[in-house]
Amino acid sequence: MILIADGGSTKTEWRAIENGKSGASIFSAGINPYFLSVDEIYQLIKKELKPFSGENPFKIWFYGTGCNSEAKNSRVKSALKMLFPESEVFIGSDLLGAARALCQNKPGIACIMGTGSNSCYYNGREVVSNVSPLGYILGDEGGGAVLGKKLLSAVLKKQVPENVIKAFFSTYAMSSADILDSVYMKPFPNRFLGQFAIFLSDNSQIPELQEIITSSFDEFIMRNVLQYPESKDHAVNFTGSIAYYFRPFLERCLSNNGLKTGKITLSPAEDLVRYHLSGSNE
Repeated sequence: MILIADGGSTKTEWRAIENGKSGASIFSAGINPYFLSVDEIYQLIKKELKPFSGENPFKIWFYGTGCNSEAKNSRVKSALKMLFPESEVFIGSDLLGAARALCQNKPGIACIMGTGSNSCYYNGREVVSNVSPLGYILGDEGGGAVLGKKLLSAVLKKQVPENVIKAFFSTYAMSSADILDSVYMKPFPNRFLGQFAIFLSDNSQIPELQEIITSSFDEFIMRNVLQYPESKDHAVNFTGSIAYYFRPFLERCLSNNGLKTGKITLSPAEDLVRYHLSGSNE
């Protein structure tokens, strides 16, 4: 059995391949070694990967957010080895996973647009260049956390119509103080902010909310995608919930910037399975 994982900030999707066939997805909480220790990761997967209890996969391919250095990768690898001691474990970035899923063995621009955002030029084998995403405070343009941040700022500063403000507080039973406390005092503020992208999606016909969406996507394109010279010659591919559910806005922004839209998927899992079933392994 081979186990493939796509680890995001909010959730991790696991797929098992056995006898050349993929099983159903199993989801666990997000695994980010920037925020979780080895023991915390181990306790999380021990609890949430019960369907694989007693198994010892031949190989585990884990692609995750925050897995971009030897030190951070070793946290995830150590936790997985504690649960699956006999397995060979590969740890790669979520960006490499997205590139392999979206582009397979062909060169292209691969982007992630979920709770956070990221991008790269992929040459068909590896990530060649990457504009640092910088996280939701300094970067992550177009990601759910930044969309949520912009929406909350507009609501609390009354930069949107009164009916939108009323609809927001009717949808979310929280006060301004609750919002500030969740952003500045509680853990995982990026997840908290990301949840409000749904409100933007549900009310995307409102001009002021459309401006939040399109300005965020334009910022992502200008500050990230257009920094790759190859973006003019290759389609720009995306995976992630924001790209998938806001596709019309994203396609329009790409077209306005002279770029070609490639593949847009909700999750890389299915295409990652296809990549590894094809024998495209290191």
